[in-house]
Amino acid sequence: MFHAGALCLLYPGLGAKGVVGFACNWGRVATHPLPGDIAVRLMKDNGFDKVKLFNADPEPLKALANSGIQVMVGIGNDYLEPLVKNNKVADDWVAQNVSAYVKNGVDIRYVAVSNEAFLKDFKDRYIHSVLPALKNIKASLDKAGLGKKVQVTIPLNADIYETNSNLPSGGDFRANVTDEVVEILKFLNDNNAPITINIYPFLSLYYDSHFPKDYAFFNGTSTALVDGDITYTNAFDGNLDTLSTALEKHGVGSMSIIVGEVGWPTDGEANANKANAQRFYQGLIDRINSKKGPPKRPNDMPDVYMFGLLDENAKSVQPGNFEPHWGIFNYDGSIKYQVDLGNGKKLVAAKGVKYQKKQWCVLSPKANIDDHKMEENWKIACGASTGCTSVSNGSSCEGMDNRTRASYAFNAFYQVTNQNKDGCKFNGLSIITDQDPSPPNGACKFDIALDVGHLAPTPASSPAEAPTPSPASPPAPAPATSPAQAPSPAITTSPSRSSAGSRTTDPGHKRSQEDVAITKQPNSIVMVVMVLSLMLIIL
Repeated sequence: MFHAGALCLLYPGLGAKGVVGFACNWGRVATHPLPGDIAVRLMKDNGFDKVKLFNADPEPLKALANSGIQVMVGIGNDYLEPLVKNNKVADDWVAQNVSAYVKNGVDIRYVAVSNEAFLKDFKDRYIHSVLPALKNIKASLDKAGLGKKVQVTIPLNADIYETNSNLPSGGDFRANVTDEVVEILKFLNDNNAPITINIYPFLSLYYDSHFPKDYAFFNGTSTALVDGDITYTNAFDGNLDTLSTALEKHGVGSMSIIVGEVGWPTDGEANANKANAQRFYQGLIDRINSKKGPPKRPNDMPDVYMFGLLDENAKSVQPGNFEPHWGIFNYDGSIKYQVDLGNGKKLVAAKGVKYQKKQWCVLSPKANIDDHKMEENWKIACGASTGCTSVSNGSSCEGMDNRTRASYAFNAFYQVTNQNKDGCKFNGLSIITDQDPSPPNGACKFDIALDVGHLAPTPASSPAEAPTPSPASPPAPAPATSPAQAPSPAITTSPSRSSAGSRTTDPGHKRSQEDVAITKQPNSIVMVVMVLSLMLIIL
């Protein structure tokens, strides 16, 4: 999903062999991304030995050199067509984004071609390009002498499969894409390559009001799904076995599976909170440490890449206000909550993080909260930053008074502008202070932008794209309106026990409407220019 996009863990995959360790998705859709060397040290300090990147971003790839961390590098959907049209494009991509880094000590193990290209929302946009692009990248890897070291894979969203019985045993691929998907699967299987699936129990809960909450977690006690001789107690197992059934039906039942994304956000929605995230990850960690696979493959726990390493403040909130908050670590590598990783090991925060000045933009004590200019300024602050996601309905800071909410939004905007003084000019309603305005209860911390030394440029491997502004929030200081609920997939419409199989599916397709956004890192220079230009509207 894009998103694109937390604690991440990886263990030996279904049918795959590897060293037990931790792994994560490392997205950098942030105005001030944590420097690569610090992020790599964060992963190593916490035992992460595998990481997935959504594109061939030079900074993290360089930082991963000689780190001992295995890498999966992604290719975005918009790059598929050039790869199909010209074999040389594939050769050049491999040379520039795989061979060059492997020679410099980066342990690249996978190239993920496309990102959830078969999503229902994409219709037929990419489905005829995936296999030709996959074949060309595989051929280029072989030509470069990397075919045995670097495998190819295809990340798919869980909406790729469905079940006619609302049970995992009825699993099959969507009828409109079955032929294309099966052809891809056979190519992967013939080359001993895995299929990658993204599973999001949180999104099932978010989009479907009938989804039983307990079933999203690993330690639920009130909900179970009986499928013949198998009883399912969680959506993770239900999803994997639905996929396994589909694979078996098409003659590739033994192929390796990787869980490419799974996670739980911590803000922006009532169920997106630290307590639920801690519960989800602790259950998953305990399960992984037990090395117990899903019921159909009990002796094979899949590789599981959790989503994602850090919060990303430049992500679009179109899928929901939770979108910037998927990290198990905060934007700066600090810890949101603790989990037991096994053998008494706990999470360790990032070291060597540098911040900009200890100063914040807040609502002036002299400002009238009922000033007619508040609404316009609130919309601008929320439209050019994701700060308002934490003060929306159901969010961590919704309990703050109206003045503190306005200050929170103003400060988020100010930090995005690199603490530019013009980023704190809200028609005379705001001031810059060196006194931390964070409420004493610790639930709503007013952030300070990272000092990254420079504004991160857009990687050359994908076109520059300014981040999508967040939707304008309602008049200040009322909380932001919750995003519209997406229609549930057909098999999740009934709350009755007979349709409980709907819990095996993940209607996460709405989150992945931003697939393109996650494969293009935000141009922070463009972001600063954009928000300062917006400020001119109100000066």
